[in-house]
Amino acid sequence: MDRQSFPASLYVETAKSGVVAPSLAGHIRTSVAIIGGGYTGLSAALCLAERGVRVVVLEANDVGWGASGRNGGQVNPGLKADPDEIVRRFGNERGNRMIDWAWNGPSRVFELVRQHGMECEARQDGTIRAAYTTTDERRIMQSIAQYVRHGMPVELLSSHAMQSRTGSSRYLVGMLDRRGGSLNPLGYARGLAAAARRAGAEIYGASRVLRVRRDGAHWTLTTVRGSVDAEQVVLGTNGYTDEVAAAVKNSLVPVYSAIIATEPLPDALATTILPGRQVVYELGPLPTYFRVDEGNRLLIGGRSVLRSKQGLNSFLHLKRYASRLWPFLNGIEWTHGWNGRVAITLDHYPHVHEPAPGMLVGVGYNGRGVAMATLVGELLARRALGAKDDELELPISPIAPVPLRRFWRVGVAARIAYGRMRTRLSG
Repeated sequence: MDRQSFPASLYVETAKSGVVAPSLAGHIRTSVAIIGGGYTGLSAALCLAERGVRVVVLEANDVGWGASGRNGGQVNPGLKADPDEIVRRFGNERGNRMIDWAWNGPSRVFELVRQHGMECEARQDGTIRAAYTTTDERRIMQSIAQYVRHGMPVELLSSHAMQSRTGSSRYLVGMLDRRGGSLNPLGYARGLAAAARRAGAEIYGASRVLRVRRDGAHWTLTTVRGSVDAEQVVLGTNGYTDEVAAAVKNSLVPVYSAIIATEPLPDALATTILPGRQVVYELGPLPTYFRVDEGNRLLIGGRSVLRSKQGLNSFLHLKRYASRLWPFLNGIEWTHGWNGRVAITLDHYPHVHEPAPGMLVGVGYNGRGVAMATLVGELLARRALGAKDDELELPISPIAPVPLRRFWRVGVAARIAYGRMRTRLSG
């Protein structure tokens, strides 16, 4: 089974060249076999290899082919839930550890970038959460009150401040968290792979795992041209989980997110839109997000058609919304459009599973995968090295199927239609 080519995204043109990942041929043995060459798998591989563990990564296509190489490049702190809800659900001790871990996730990403000299356009200029309805304005105010109680470095931005920072008059308020930032996501995936390989990890591309079975004291993973015997298995395929892990696949709702990008903007225009180069994501039924990259290109993303598509004409709703935010963009050429799959969990938390002894799973980043998948990969590595459940920031939970998941396309399509109607009515 040959590897699929990368979608024609901006990142394929701008990211530094990646490691050459040959297809697995023949039979090998390892301590830990990792399925998936995205952030989760590569982060776990780096963590394990640095501790002297023999580790093999099996990727169906190329490093960063999935959401890790297609996302919006926003390195956002935190989880979907606010701190008070996290503490109520997980208790004071684990809840506060989870909060500290998740909201400082971007700093861990940028630390890895610096430590390993990754060339991926990384900038820690901050994340802005934006509200354009009074309901979402109240949500931001409630969040800020909780964040301040937890000692987080957040700042309320008035409508005037939001216009100055985003170039748009649409927003009522915003919240700035200076721990966030941006990077070239495919460049970051390739940087993780290069660091993991230098530490001793073996990385194979075009090596889709077709079967995983327990074989006495070890696991056997079969690919088209080879096989791996491993003491432990880590699954990090998230939104691209297939029938090899059917129970995991059925516990997730796949959602497609699309991004379009402009030609390089003149400096004056780029600094009008985002003078501080923060990344922005909106609250609302269909969140839109945007940033300006190192080449002065504006990237804006949001929900998409529910299948793989490429080209600007597939995502004209994003171009129309950009014109609504910045009417002065008329005449600017949009050059790229692409989409990809992310995985949503019903409770909007990332999940860690251990469906059998020696098998670990990390999934469900709910649109915050750059930092969260990096953290979860390291968490899975710690568990593989013997960490106890109560030492982990996320609990190990049973796999729970999504009710009526076979109708996910109908449900997601209805949600998108509702969200677009709400957005139009918001003025």
